[in-house]
Amino acid sequence: MTQSTGKTNLLGLTQEELEQFFEQIGEKRFRAGQIMKWIHHFGVDDFDAMTNIGKALREKLKASAEIRGPEVVSEDISSDGTRKWVVRVASGSCVETVYIPQGSRGTLCVSSQAGCALDCSFCSTGKQGFNSDLTAAEIIGQVWIANKSFGTIPAKIDRAITNVVMMGMGEPLLNFDNVVAAMKIMMDDLGYGISKRKVTLSTSGVVPMIDKLAEVIDVSLALSLHAPNDELRNKLVPINKKYPLEMLLAACKRYISRLGEKRVLTIEYTLLKDVNDTPQHADEMIALLKDVPCKINLIPFNPFPHSGYERPSNNAIRRFQDLLHKAGHNVTVRTTRGEDIDAACGQLVGQVMDRTRRSERYIAVRQLNSETDAASSAANRT
Repeated sequence: MTQSTGKTNLLGLTQEELEQFFEQIGEKRFRAGQIMKWIHHFGVDDFDAMTNIGKALREKLKASAEIRGPEVVSEDISSDGTRKWVVRVASGSCVETVYIPQGSRGTLCVSSQAGCALDCSFCSTGKQGFNSDLTAAEIIGQVWIANKSFGTIPAKIDRAITNVVMMGMGEPLLNFDNVVAAMKIMMDDLGYGISKRKVTLSTSGVVPMIDKLAEVIDVSLALSLHAPNDELRNKLVPINKKYPLEMLLAACKRYISRLGEKRVLTIEYTLLKDVNDTPQHADEMIALLKDVPCKINLIPFNPFPHSGYERPSNNAIRRFQDLLHKAGHNVTVRTTRGEDIDAACGQLVGQVMDRTRRSERYIAVRQLNSETDAASSAANRT
């Protein structure tokens, strides 16, 4: 487990928070911009390397602050270019981050929690239970680590990471403040300068927090739907019992309407054989979404041991897609990527520490939250 140093970790501070930090230590607010560039544009974590900062201030910073990302436990690169990092966070748990390249686009799938409390029936991450929220530094630290690994330091216009999706381990809206802070840094020109259209938060449907999100940020929104009616969704996504579909879709429509600019909701729908993949389900989905500006991303289920679910046949997947297309919907089917490094949708679950702690090894549990961890959605998202 990473030990706390008692110093302020500047990695996870937004521009506004950094300005406040410098005021508190008796320095000018403009120092925030200088530090942000060193951290996020140049990947620097050593105050002595910051050549436009005076020695006295560097010494002051070394005494009171640090720049510390999560520890990289492993990095794997797939034959198709997909990359997966396992990183250890302060709680001692490990989470996973996946990068998917597709032409000129590179999407990073970022985790927000270690484990998950929502217990969706087809989600292996949920079976672990909830372990801990990630700090803002641990969330943005995943982007920081990935960005540095590509050698795009200093930052260039044609960056390797063009899109970020909050679709890794955890429910982002249940770690609201830290996720919002990290996304603000992603979009800040002094951070990573990623367009608000290219930062996407995926939720299973925490309705009050969707409305709260609209008040503080304007990132793209994705909904993990997975069922076209309340009866079935109650079984697959238990939070639906608290926030049923009518209430949930109303919140999503409110969010999208506040964005304007012809923005749409992304619908994520994991196809489970003989569970939610029939023509009747497609018809129900068409009726459900008739007034919702959206694009639909179909995710063929990647089985994991003892899940109780199976992947539909290719014919069933195409049939479901065709029915939605004919109704006028923009529909894509997620392409499986990174299977050889267990980075495909349905394969990420994180690594956990051996409870004996007699060694610092980690055991990989090769399963995934196919609802929330959508690394291979990079090819299908804008």
